[in-house]
Amino acid sequence: MATTEPKTTTHVDDRLAVDTIRTLAMDAVQKANSGHPGMPMGMAPVAYVLFREVMRHNPRDPHWQDRDRFVLSAGHGSMLLYAALHLSGYDVTLEDLMAFRQWESRTPGHPEVHHTPGVETTTGPLGQGFANAVGMALAERFLRERFGSEVMDHRIFGICSDGDLMEGVSAEAASIAGHLGLGRLVFLYDDNHISIDGDTALSFDTEDVEARFRAYGWHTQHVDDANDLDALRTTIAKAVAEEERPSLIRVRSQIAYGSPNKVGTAGAHGAALGEDEVRATKEAFGWDPDKHFFVPDGVYERFGTIERGAVAQREWEHRFRAWQDANPQLATEWDAAWAGRPLPGLGAALPRYEAGKKLATRAASGEVLQAIAPYLPTMVGGSADLNESVKTGIKADAAYSREKACRNVFWGIREHAMGAAVNGMCLHGGIVKPYGATFLQFADYMRPAIRLSALMSIPVMWIYSHDSVALGEDGPTHQPVEHLAALRAIPGLTVIRPSDANETAVAWRVMVEELDGPCVLVLSRQNLPVLDRSADGAGAAEELVRGAYVLAEDPDAVATVVATGSEVALALEAQALLAGEGVATRVVAMPSWELFAAQDQAYRDAVLPPGQPKVSVEAGIAMGWAEWVDASVSIERFGASAPGETVMRELGMTPEHVAAVVRGLL
Repeated sequence: MATTEPKTTTHVDDRLAVDTIRTLAMDAVQKANSGHPGMPMGMAPVAYVLFREVMRHNPRDPHWQDRDRFVLSAGHGSMLLYAALHLSGYDVTLEDLMAFRQWESRTPGHPEVHHTPGVETTTGPLGQGFANAVGMALAERFLRERFGSEVMDHRIFGICSDGDLMEGVSAEAASIAGHLGLGRLVFLYDDNHISIDGDTALSFDTEDVEARFRAYGWHTQHVDDANDLDALRTTIAKAVAEEERPSLIRVRSQIAYGSPNKVGTAGAHGAALGEDEVRATKEAFGWDPDKHFFVPDGVYERFGTIERGAVAQREWEHRFRAWQDANPQLATEWDAAWAGRPLPGLGAALPRYEAGKKLATRAASGEVLQAIAPYLPTMVGGSADLNESVKTGIKADAAYSREKACRNVFWGIREHAMGAAVNGMCLHGGIVKPYGATFLQFADYMRPAIRLSALMSIPVMWIYSHDSVALGEDGPTHQPVEHLAALRAIPGLTVIRPSDANETAVAWRVMVEELDGPCVLVLSRQNLPVLDRSADGAGAAEELVRGAYVLAEDPDAVATVVATGSEVALALEAQALLAGEGVATRVVAMPSWELFAAQDQAYRDAVLPPGQPKVSVEAGIAMGWAEWVDASVSIERFGASAPGETVMRELGMTPEHVAAVVRGLL
């Protein structure tokens, strides 16, 4: 593909600044001998227009609440973002660019939030960033309607690629964004006709992307040449003016623009251009090929972002102070929202349940949510078409719609997008502990988003019900067996499986008030007894905060039975059976491995005494339990379609089986 003459002739300094982005990207990738130079070279004009002219942002305060957000969903093109951040005045130095993709550098291979100033989300798995941006747009609109446009009035901009738009998660996210009319969302689609395997004619270019997005309810435009800055300015201005629909601008670019031999080829997608080609490209730009990481005189001044950003933030701060004085109650909410904490009084509002009562932990969770919702006025969440099943609707509020941004998001059957968008809501800020809910079985659909929530250490909540084969007749397709183990395998993710209604209430408090990272709450469909904690030595439900505790003590215990969730009541029944045979045991409730692992060794030894035989009981595979116990009562196969009690019995989840395993271990 021949390189066309660029249309950046509005001002000679435009061309110089755009080419600086390109050469910085080439040099960084070449020095690392690893990366993706082609996309930054092709989309450099788009980044230039966005960061220099369009977005309201302050490089000296990357966390200013009312800044415009930018999401590089095509995270493989990270050098485009790093170069733009550097030239805009963020604390991303030339030395940082020189350390691209190196150990502990601030310029990793794909952008990572909390790691590089100006990076709003961790991207790389294609489509996730696109859906993150939808969540950010959801958050912006909710906060704007709640607090007022004087203090919350910005947009979400993003760049996506062919790969992003091939992934199903982006289709789900685009659908819900169009349905809700998220007009503050603007994406520029890098239509460069190249993927890793070659030309997109192999798999994609017969699709009319603009028509698809119009069908979703988006406003669409196109720019025929990415180098046409005037066309970019015009289309972006029209997108910004469009308040009723999200916008997609298809930008026809050339991957590795300016490279004499690799422009328009897959060879420029995921590998350095090579020293000779870098020289040839710089010569084609009229640059000295022996200068590396070179920023010509006048380019920093051409961006001029720092002063413009400071002025914009000062104007906002003036409006904010006036709003604060006029709205003291809302200002209190605002402070709590941006600090990520509830209003005072949440703990005292938690319901308490009497021993002997029976109810599913999903039902208890729903009651707890209603009790604490007033203390979390900017908590927004919902389920994937399962509100009645997972009990996650806030009854005092309505549905988030085109007409009004309320707290209940009805995601429809879009688990992939729900997960990524919930992450985006949290990353935006101001939305305290957003949550997404479905059946535990469908955590598989959300796993990329769950993993990223852990990688980013963001405080989101994943609420999953129907937690075992005990759900019954729906059968093995809906009965999770391996899911607890799979979720526990994710570093930085806290998994909590409460044993009764009181533990469920405490779990919500812990998630909201004590955890700084993501958490999974795993709930039962079937009714469970509220446990009697009145006996000597019995641990209170509040001990859930420590991950595991002695629920039923016996000073003569010769073995310990450890259980989670619905199997805690089963373990207590097994303890009674063994006691009738003269075998003394103790029962430990262990709702969270991760919380327990965080305790000191003395506490862990007090709960699980070294040298004493220990047996775990959990209606799932035993993988991972060997760290804590000597033997496991588990389910090492898929379930079956039958009443839940029958399935549990037939698969060995009975007091008799637990007692037999304890006896065998002794």
